[in-house]
Amino acid sequence: MGQLFYQKESLSTNDEISQYLLYDNSDFIGLHTFNQTRGRGQYGNTWISTAEKNLAYTLAAKAENFTLTDFLFNYYTAIAIRDFLANLTENIVKIKWPNDIILKNKKIVGILIEKKKINQSNYYIIGSGINILQEEFDDISKAGSLLTQTGIRFDLKEFTENYHKFLIERLKNIPSEQEIMDQFNENLFRKDEISVFEINGERQNGIIKYADEKGELYIDLENDGLKSFYHKEIKLLY
Repeated sequence: MGQLFYQKESLSTNDEISQYLLYDNSDFIGLHTFNQTRGRGQYGNTWISTAEKNLAYTLAAKAENFTLTDFLFNYYTAIAIRDFLANLTENIVKIKWPNDIILKNKKIVGILIEKKKINQSNYYIIGSGINILQEEFDDISKAGSLLTQTGIRFDLKEFTENYHKFLIERLKNIPSEQEIMDQFNENLFRKDEISVFEINGERQNGIIKYADEKGELYIDLENDGLKSFYHKEIKLLY
């Protein structure tokens, strides 16, 4: 199993994990904190986390060990995180395209995957922010935690160690590309349900049909029929 490092406080585990890779050539190295002060989300978004209530975790995985495209790697990582939380909570957990994790209609995990060259090696830098014990989400109505959604109080340290082991094990055993796409679409949030979307500032009903291996989401829109979208081209309003 790859090493797992801890910081009492971190600006961003995705940014700070590089210092641990300079002296270690392992295939997997993890870094975590329960107090991240400047977390980053997808596409320049910020990830706000309450100290000692949630987990900020980054796993550096050597890119040379994977033959997947970046899109499929992102999808498979989301699947693995979804599976860990579904097994742990015995609840239905979904993936909101492209890779947010949803439990009982609330976002409990944000994922940020980057590719970086560090010490002459290319790495996937897999960052995940998991809301675990936080109870109040004043200005983030679509966010929740494992505690708010299940009523279970998890031990942060034990949770992190088990999560670290699970993620590495899953990344060591990559299924076929078809299996990845099947699993992703099987667990896609609001698939085959009527939802409201915002496109170019206008709202329209539609039904999510499937995601493809190129990172596009196909939606059957009420007015425009079946259309494909990349992230940020459409917003799901639920």
